[in-house]
Amino acid sequence: MFAGREKELEELERLHKAKTYQMVIIYGRRRIGKSTLIAQFIQDKRAIFFTAAETDSKRNLESFSRSIMKLRGIQGEAAFSSWEQAFDEIAALAKKPLILVIDEYPYLAQAEKSISSILQYYCDTAFKNIPIMIILCGSSMSFMENQVLGYQSPIYGRRTAQMKIEPFTYRDSSAFVPKYTITDKALVHGITGGIPKYLELFDNSLSVKQNIIKLFLSNSGFLYEEPSNLLKQELREPIKYNLIIEAVAKGASRMNEIATKTGIETSAVSNYITYLISLGIMRKETALTEEKNKKKTLYTLLDTMFVFWYRYVMGNGFAIQTGDAESLYDHEVEPDLNRFMGKIFETMCCEYISILNSHKNSSLPFKIRQIGRWWGTNPITRKEEEIDIVGINDKLSSAVFCECKYRNELMDIQTLNALVDKTEQWQYNHKYYILFSKSGFTKGLQNAAQNAKNIQLISLRNMYELL
Repeated sequence: MFAGREKELEELERLHKAKTYQMVIIYGRRRIGKSTLIAQFIQDKRAIFFTAAETDSKRNLESFSRSIMKLRGIQGEAAFSSWEQAFDEIAALAKKPLILVIDEYPYLAQAEKSISSILQYYCDTAFKNIPIMIILCGSSMSFMENQVLGYQSPIYGRRTAQMKIEPFTYRDSSAFVPKYTITDKALVHGITGGIPKYLELFDNSLSVKQNIIKLFLSNSGFLYEEPSNLLKQELREPIKYNLIIEAVAKGASRMNEIATKTGIETSAVSNYITYLISLGIMRKETALTEEKNKKKTLYTLLDTMFVFWYRYVMGNGFAIQTGDAESLYDHEVEPDLNRFMGKIFETMCCEYISILNSHKNSSLPFKIRQIGRWWGTNPITRKEEEIDIVGINDKLSSAVFCECKYRNELMDIQTLNALVDKTEQWQYNHKYYILFSKSGFTKGLQNAAQNAKNIQLISLRNMYELL
């Protein structure tokens, strides 16, 4: 099914309607839905769609030639003798509006080292004043950012738009499992990381438990070896990357802590993490307002499917191979799911606030200009503390502080009091509080919020219904 990506489709349509030269760079991690997005966009348009392969330039040119001939209605093995000859034909075809898609562009660039320079020449000459829309798409984010979008690239400055395709939010993920409860929709979003390919695998005529067993806890399941397979495709030393991801999935978040748990030197860990960030698997996080303080830097897994896999699949091969998956789920997976969802729920809440912040008639008390998590030593209590979400507007001397709890119990007034105490150190004239809860709130907390003008209570149900 195709869901979401309305903004991306709208932007592509806007560029196409201009009927002038366009070059759009689309990139993002594997399984994110780039090719599906492009296919949806071009389905009713005059287009050439070519997917490069990990092979030599000759074979890619043959395949490219067939894609061009297909538009002309010619079948067969006829191939252009050079890339220049192929682009000359495309220029001739683009006297009428034409879309040229080169998917997996990094494979082509590796096979034909001169392709970007050739493309640059045609963008500056034959393509310059004709209605052609070129879409270059790739999964290798480091290559796309450095070798396509980067200053050193021959095609630098030729693009007219770029799109980094991100995982789906909770709202968009929910569309894939419409029959599920609100809680189960959130769980599926967390397990899949909002990756469209993984969302498509969930069958909402089955329970979440049945889907997890079928996809993860079965040696024939699509996701049983997915992280390992992805790492093998992208990395030369998957074993060391595997150790790092496992350490982070199980709680290590600082560079020295990761180095200690993996037994890899800190300098090497830094290089490995940098590459994992470029692949969209990990992310670097700095405490809000302390971006220059390296001691306030943490590393987490951006892809929460990896978190799920390293927590519950890796190390449980024996139970899976011997058909003991149901017991594994009942005793190790299901009791731990609220803890697994804790950080994911914080991200969902942050996305929710960001959506509210963009609305004209927002229920937020002010426009947020910076948002993030904060942790550090409270100068008043001298204790290490953390605030799940802080949103600030320094010009208005305003801040909103959020607590996010993904628990089966109702949130009580003690949670509010603890949050208020933590914020004593923040010198803002206007302070507001938003409490997010999976399950709702006690009467005492509801009464306190009703009697105050600076407190909002938002349950998972409220989040879903507003979105």
